Amino acid sequence: MAAAVGAVAATAGYGAHLWRIGSLGASPADDAARAILEGPLTTLDGVTRTLEDFRGQILIINYWATWCAPCREEIPLFVRFQQEYASNGVQFIGIAVDQADKVGDFAREFRINYPLFIGGIDAVELSRKAGNKAGVLPYTLILDRSGAIAASLVGELTETRLRNQLQVVLAGA
Repeated sequence: MAAAVGAVAATAGYGAHLWRIGSLGASPADDAARAILEGPLTTLDGVTRTLEDFRGQILIINYWATWCAPCREEIPLFVRFQQEYASNGVQFIGIAVDQADKVGDFAREFRINYPLFIGGIDAVELSRKAGNKAGVLPYTLILDRSGAIAASLVGELTETRLRNQLQVVLAGA
């Protein structure tokens, strides 16, 4: 009997420890979202930052490249939506799988009004863990204000599809 009580107490203690550190019930998607928020990214100026700076906002994280035709098509929509939804606490983020000089030229040409980062193989791998199983571009994640993945969107986004997804997340915010 004493052994059984000890086993229950040990299990309860371990469960309390997991709950305290935030691992109890964490899904692979939760782990991926946390890694995306905490992982180092490089700005176009070569500064290393994380997306933690944007926590508390609804994040639209777009993985893209200058050489990706569908990516190029959806960027003007993101520029417009960044302006339209900024007052609602929505922040677009671009993670380019590309070279910084090409991304900088592209950003000036398209007048991108949201932060851009350069992501390498690690960024692509994190996108896979978050739901981009095929590792394709463009790929867009929507994180809610708590940092949880609210939507995982593969391929080029249309205005209707993006607006509908944003409305769902904003309604739950």
